[in-house]
Amino acid sequence: MSKDAEDLAQLDRRIVMATQAGLPLDARPYNWLASELGVERDLLVERLRVMLDEGRIRRIGVVPNHYRLGYSANGMSVWDVPDEDIQTIGKQVGELEIVSHCYHRPRHLPDWPYNLFAMVHGHSQEEVRGKVEQIAQLLGDKARQHDVLFSTRILKKTGLRIGG
Repeated sequence: MSKDAEDLAQLDRRIVMATQAGLPLDARPYNWLASELGVERDLLVERLRVMLDEGRIRRIGVVPNHYRLGYSANGMSVWDVPDEDIQTIGKQVGELEIVSHCYHRPRHLPDWPYNLFAMVHGHSQEEVRGKVEQIAQLLGDKARQHDVLFSTRILKKTGLRIGG
């Protein structure tokens, strides 16, 4: 490995170490991070793009703690929709403002017929059920059956952590 490549690898590790617990609530978090690491902001952003493109980091995004935001009812709505329509339906559901995340998962018949999952948050279980009903109306007869599973606690809000 060349000296330049070795330096970039070290910088990448420092970036991951500095960001794995989150970025500060700052109007310009990349400027703050670049200053903390002693590098130019443009280099920091370039290295983040390279790591994203190469799959070394999966994404950069907000991970809200819904409980702390006042959303005490968090329901994973689960849907049995036709497999041949899963991409179209999943895109429609995932684009709804009431859905924080949506994904396709395999069925486990005969006990688990659901193949589409969509997370909905609210201040009460009734509010969540109302939002799930909005999804049901959107899907119409494409939703053969559905249910909503309410969370009782936060199990994990972090990704993989590497040590120093």
